[in-house]
Amino acid sequence: MKDTLINCYQFNLRYAHTLVADLDSEMMTHSPGAGLENHPAFTLGHLISGSALTSKYLGGPYTMNEHWEQLFRRRGPGDPRLPDPNKHAYPPKEELLAELSRQHHIVERLIRDLEPSRMKEPVKWRYSKHLSTLGDMLHFMCITHESMHLGQLAGWRRAMNLPSALAQL
Repeated sequence: MKDTLINCYQFNLRYAHTLVADLDSEMMTHSPGAGLENHPAFTLGHLISGSALTSKYLGGPYTMNEHWEQLFRRRGPGDPRLPDPNKHAYPPKEELLAELSRQHHIVERLIRDLEPSRMKEPVKWRYSKHLSTLGDMLHFMCITHESMHLGQLAGWRRAMNLPSALAQL
């Protein structure tokens, strides 16, 4: 089960890199319209915050600087905040991708070192009512949460008339 989780998490990381590989710095912070406000820079940063939080849930470090936390972390569905309209507030693509990769590697190591019995441990978090174990939370954060946001980024690419990134994997 851990191998499958890590494999899917690694796939999401490869897909994230592919989704932005052909974007220049201007495109990274462009929002083509209503419903597509989460531009690529914001989306990558938000995934970084999700991985940092996952590390914390696993007992690892929460290593996200305060500026990035303010810029990228959301408090789940219904959070009314939109990405900062100041394009200069966002780190460059290379920095975002490097940090996303670093955060992924931290979480992967923590999952590899996790005793299998811990996957059934109850965990208190936003969706405990529906996903009550550590294993449930890990599957949500590493697969579902990332896939939802990567899907938004794929939709953003379509709105920008860019080719499918998934076809390039």
